[in-house]
Amino acid sequence: MVNDPSIIVDPANIKVKPIAPGAVMLPGFARADAETVFAAVTDIANQVPFRRPATPGGYSMSVGLTCCGRRGWVSDASGYRYAPRDPVSGRPWPPMPELFQSLARRAAESAGFPGFVPDACLINRYHPGSRMSLHQDRNERDFDAPVVSLSLGLSAVFMFGGLKRGDRPQHLLLQHGDVVVWGGEARLRFHGVQPLKAGHHLLTGGQRINLTFRKSL
Repeated sequence: MVNDPSIIVDPANIKVKPIAPGAVMLPGFARADAETVFAAVTDIANQVPFRRPATPGGYSMSVGLTCCGRRGWVSDASGYRYAPRDPVSGRPWPPMPELFQSLARRAAESAGFPGFVPDACLINRYHPGSRMSLHQDRNERDFDAPVVSLSLGLSAVFMFGGLKRGDRPQHLLLQHGDVVVWGGEARLRFHGVQPLKAGHHLLTGGQRINLTFRKSL
């Protein structure tokens, strides 16, 4: 990735790899903060444990999910939505750490989306075999704000498609500390993650952690 001629180094010395109009990859952007981010994820998961959400069709997702911020993402027989409280405990979601806010804001600005203030952080935990099928992020009210996605731990193949489900996706290898940002004309592109391969990472062990920052309202 270091020798990739498509990578641009901006004035702030941040590596930027264009993916599509409105979408970029920031290789290694969060690597220096990874241990602190993972410690915060562990604390959040101690308050709201990872769960495999049920889909409206009655299936269980293969990834574990927890959330922090003003609102969290909920999936059940009633559909997909954001809610201000954890539906299991009835308590508000844990506050979003300032480091999360800072990383998301700086990543969005590096991608050309200044002023991003997320109010929700979805944290997905992948074990070997876990996957995320191609989908659009459509539950947010504000499509003008981008989505910021941060990867920790095991590498994964990220699929970034078009505006139609049948559009052929790009396949991008996301490694520890990489961040992907998409917004503008790319905001409603389909995306997903191929089944995670087994492995071991010094920080996260045999898992991948993915944080996605959204402006839900």
